[in-house]
Amino acid sequence: MPHWLPQAQFAGYYMALQKGFYAELGLQVQIIHPNTSRIATESLKNKEVDIISLFLVSALTAQDRGVPLVNIGQISQNSALMIVAKKSKNFKTIQDLQNKRIGIWKSGFDEIPKALIAANHLNVTWVPILSSINMFIEDGIDAMTVMSYNEYDQIINAGFNPEELNIFKFSDLGFNIVEDGLYCLDSTRQTRQQELQKFVQATLKGWAYAEQHREETLQVVLEWMKKEHVATNYAHQKWMLDQMCILMKSSTKNLKYGQLSETDFNKAQTILYQSAVLKTKIPFVLFYKPVVK
Repeated sequence: MPHWLPQAQFAGYYMALQKGFYAELGLQVQIIHPNTSRIATESLKNKEVDIISLFLVSALTAQDRGVPLVNIGQISQNSALMIVAKKSKNFKTIQDLQNKRIGIWKSGFDEIPKALIAANHLNVTWVPILSSINMFIEDGIDAMTVMSYNEYDQIINAGFNPEELNIFKFSDLGFNIVEDGLYCLDSTRQTRQQELQKFVQATLKGWAYAEQHREETLQVVLEWMKKEHVATNYAHQKWMLDQMCILMKSSTKNLKYGQLSETDFNKAQTILYQSAVLKTKIPFVLFYKPVVK
């Protein structure tokens, strides 16, 4: 279960299934998407699914609340989080957000934005929003949290030129926290380790195929979205796929493809612990590092 509705953010899973990479390794895989009443972490906890994708910070907070999650593979190696504001409102630095209204996702993934604001000693009003950018466009909020591969491009597609916007990248502000990873319950890791390694191997092969065959991949993504009745367009999904391929790479980390860095893990944990999101620190040893070819 990916942690959101079908889109190019999850293209590697679709292509691993479509091209038979899971089946080649003897796995029978079904992709089930969440909805408003079916959240990925709850579905995993209830053993309705075996593996989910999740942001690292969301996995840490779930583990802190008693869900024994294990990281079996890391897809993202950089943060896509940004805060975007209109230049016409005279936003130049992060400090200009003081006493402003900031849109933030109602569906979760708010830990790092709130930690960033707290670290800069700012007082803001958080305004819960769904996936829409309407409040930003209509000036109902002063700024909003966005992902570089998603809402930022939606704002551009709505008629704004990049030159009309100021963006504050979390990766430039000391909060470059990796995001999409693969997780299972610790009980699953203990009993199905070989299957999990095969799943990660096939998934990474699917991502490599998606990067090398982007036009074919986009058609598969659009079919998934059509099947799930999710509105989109080709241009936006192309942007998303291109951005995801960038976020998966890092020239500064000595890592195997698909591996979670202990440094990244500790950085995320420290930020969440210092901002009181986590009650206790979680040892890195609890997270399973697969041998990925």
